[in-house]
Amino acid sequence: MAMSKVFFSDLKAGRCSSVVEARLLRFWEARNVKRGGELMWMDLLMVDVNSTVMQVTISAGRLPQFLDQLHAGTMFSVSGFDVSRCAQNFRLTDSSLMIRFNESTSFQELTEPVSPLPEESFRFRNHSELIGLANTNTQLPDIIGEILSVKSTVCDPPEEKNRVMVTLKLDSDETVTLSFFDSQAVAFHIQLEAMRVDPKVMVVTSINPKIVGGRLFLNATSGTHVYFDKKTEAGAALLYRLVARDTGLPSAAPLLKSYAKVENMTIADLNSFIVSAASQEIDFLCTGRVVRIDTDKGWCYVACSKCSKKLQRTESAFTCGVCNNPQAVGALRYRVEMAISDDTAEGTFVWFDGVLTKLHSIRASEAAQMLAEDGVNPEDARLPPFIADMEGKTYTFQVRVTAFNFTEHHKTFTITRIAEY
Repeated sequence: MAMSKVFFSDLKAGRCSSVVEARLLRFWEARNVKRGGELMWMDLLMVDVNSTVMQVTISAGRLPQFLDQLHAGTMFSVSGFDVSRCAQNFRLTDSSLMIRFNESTSFQELTEPVSPLPEESFRFRNHSELIGLANTNTQLPDIIGEILSVKSTVCDPPEEKNRVMVTLKLDSDETVTLSFFDSQAVAFHIQLEAMRVDPKVMVVTSINPKIVGGRLFLNATSGTHVYFDKKTEAGAALLYRLVARDTGLPSAAPLLKSYAKVENMTIADLNSFIVSAASQEIDFLCTGRVVRIDTDKGWCYVACSKCSKKLQRTESAFTCGVCNNPQAVGALRYRVEMAISDDTAEGTFVWFDGVLTKLHSIRASEAAQMLAEDGVNPEDARLPPFIADMEGKTYTFQVRVTAFNFTEHHKTFTITRIAEY
């Protein structure tokens, strides 16, 4: 007799012989630090067709039976398990129930589920929600944000006490500090160090919010997983929005290539590439020295706060031709053209707002305040000294080549990220 299929939302406390089809999202070990790190159980998070996420636990004694099957993203048919109530502290899901494998549990890999299963699921919380959860130890939520800075105490070889602190900007523009400790700090440090270019977006799971000295801190837990840039759909969506904001390029997925595949190219080869190759969208890494800054082109512009395009200044207001708004709200953004050369050739490169803000940790509006002169518009003001000081310095940077670079109107390349300086 075939067993009936149910959803996670149908489960009730007790033994269940029905079948649930679900995707394994992620898993991790739960260890007892008071007993020398003894393995207690394996925690799993699984999601069903209705996007309901359930915590699943496999005891250390039963784990060898299932360990080889555990691969994130794999779909399973699960039956013959116990359903119990979750602990009230450190909740990993919104469900009050959890699944425990027993001696009768069947855990079979699926290739064709009855209905498509979600690829991912997160419990993102905003800044105010994180403050509400701080110091309660009730929930371990997920977050997504833009990476602003990373500070690490990890050395080579790693010492006993290690810490990595990541400053993230959330969607609401508030910043939070995320901390990794000891072995997690070392693993994060090594992972970041191995990347060819700095990631821009982080999705972080199962963090524990704390208020210390009036400030919000987010601490990693044993269940914390980190996904950079396009490793998740949620991260990719944020990454595209940030790139569109920083470069003025449209928010289209083909504009972004896998950073692991970005190739090094000399400036001479870059100049030749746009002449000989077919029109395409691709990224390259270049290294060169700033030989001069085009001061005639200015260093900033007033952008539309909605579409990021340059606004037209009138006597009493700003007008956005793209948004067709005669009373547009403006935001000051960087745009600087520089001649950069290596041993092979010279090219003209444009630095936009996000890249220069990250490089100097000074927003364009803050720079304008430093240079403020009566009767002088910010975009007409003299070059900020920290930008002028870039002349003569060498940088390794990522260049985005788009279809525009293959036209007769092409004059500049766009720098999208600084790798080394």
